Amino acid sequence: MRHPLHPALVHFPIACWSLATAGDLASPFLGEPAWRLSGMLHVAGSALALPAMLAGFVELLKVAEDSPAIKIANRHMAVVMTAFCFYAASLFLRLDGTTLQAPGPLETGLGVAGFACLAAAGWLGGRLVYEFGVGRSESAGA
Repeated sequence: MRHPLHPALVHFPIACWSLATAGDLASPFLGEPAWRLSGMLHVAGSALALPAMLAGFVELLKVAEDSPAIKIANRHMAVVMTAFCFYAASLFLRLDGTTLQAPGPLETGLGVAGFACLAAAGWLGGRLVYEFGVGRSESAGA
């Protein structure tokens, strides 16, 4: 495949998790509809993150070990995996069996921490593409 799959897949978990965080923060004001939607978005974001992370790992294998981008790529991967852990923990803490419960301060805080990691990972991913050209073909011009 000429076009890397990772950039095409990351939008889905990013959107789900970002909206889930907003829903968690809004749930004290909007009640059950907000936290139920947020819980479903946590599930979708966590599930959709797995293929995005796998595709990112495949792209990581293409970065040369002596490339100055490898340090940023490894940092990007670590921060994304941390975001995943925060969001997954928030999801599992709000589950009662298979039933979603309203998030408490811990679950909401984990989501906010996940969002902060997601933002940092996005910035690092942008550096990989725009500063180091990772994932771009040689013929990709301005």
